[in-house]
Amino acid sequence: MKQHTHQLVIKTNGRKFYDITHEVKKWVEDCHLHTGLLTLYIQHTSASLLINENYDHDVFLDMEAFFNRLVPDGDPLFIHTVEGPDDMPAHVRTALTQTHLSIPVLEGEAALGQWQGIFLYEHRHIAAKRKIILHLIGE
Repeated sequence: MKQHTHQLVIKTNGRKFYDITHEVKKWVEDCHLHTGLLTLYIQHTSASLLINENYDHDVFLDMEAFFNRLVPDGDPLFIHTVEGPDDMPAHVRTALTQTHLSIPVLEGEAALGQWQGIFLYEHRHIAAKRKIILHLIGE
């Protein structure tokens, strides 16, 4: 059994979905493991990771519209506003999504479905540098 680790640093420029599929798939292929399990973990409380459709951009417009309705910026319910009106909503969005993903590796590739992509979902409106740890174990 072998293990590999890597850190992806993604510079975001505000709230949206950032497609990191290519970087992740390339790293997995460069590890040269035939079978295994890939774990991705984001080290932040105001951004998250998602697997979602990577074909139609309207999916992300609809996802953002849904989250804007569910967790609006500046909601008077929230008292934690140290970094602005999107601060607490960013934490709630993270709690409702995922900080880690597990993806099987089969025949040397991340076993994503035909229309699946891996996305960093930035929840803040400000630019940030997000760190994602990749861990691959297998043979």
